[in-house]
Amino acid sequence: MSDIYLDSKIVGEAIAFCRKEKNLSQEVLSGLADIGRTHLSAIERGERKPTLETLYKISIALDISMSDIVREIERRL
Repeated sequence: MSDIYLDSKIVGEAIAFCRKEKNLSQEVLSGLADIGRTHLSAIERGERKPTLETLYKISIALDISMSDIVREIERRL
């Protein structure tokens, strides 16, 4: 099996895309998701990868399923 690498930049871009689709600022989304705005910003820039728990919080705050975010990530791969 070949090495599989999930680029954190792609993950961040997908989350930012989903956020913008809902017309939310980072400030609002981070508040709804109960995570720090700087943390969300770092995720969207690809400097940090979200944990499953953080991804779940973001999906709930966006009122979409985690699978919607994962589909967007897969589309970008």
